[in-house]
Amino acid sequence: MRIIAGTAKGTRLAAVPKGTRPLSDRAREGLFSSLGERIVGARVLELFAGTGAMGLEALSRGAASATFVDSASDAVRTIRENLIRTGLQGEVVRSDALRFLSGPGEFDLVLLDPPWRHPEADVRDVLETLEPHLASGATVAITRPRRASTDVIPVNLQVVKHLDYGETRILVLEAR
Repeated sequence: MRIIAGTAKGTRLAAVPKGTRPLSDRAREGLFSSLGERIVGARVLELFAGTGAMGLEALSRGAASATFVDSASDAVRTIRENLIRTGLQGEVVRSDALRFLSGPGEFDLVLLDPPWRHPEADVRDVLETLEPHLASGATVAITRPRRASTDVIPVNLQVVKHLDYGETRILVLEAR
């Protein structure tokens, strides 16, 4: 895995921690191409961060800040190593998504790549809990298995784009 564009373009990332399914370079490139100028100056939150590749890509492309959240200690170590490799700055928090969202913070771009085995009801709870953390007009991108569907999108979020890459579906949502 590598950073695709921006100030850290081409930087190779650390090995993927065991049990982590990273978003492919191709899917990440498609997502960030579709986000365009929404990234520049954005306050980014990456939940279920794994390697941190999505948040790092956002920082490399001009995001103002990034907070990386994952509950696994191996993932947290990998994200910290990747920040060093890229020379980028970000906050790394070891926490599950819902516990993190019980605290303060406002974000312009939220990136979620939950494990595919993560129950849909839990994914829905995370999406619903995001509401007080979303800036006006915020964008949320969530990855899910293509064969699954996120059955309920909270009313404060509108699906603006579906992106499919192999077995991965990315839903791009906007806060109303």
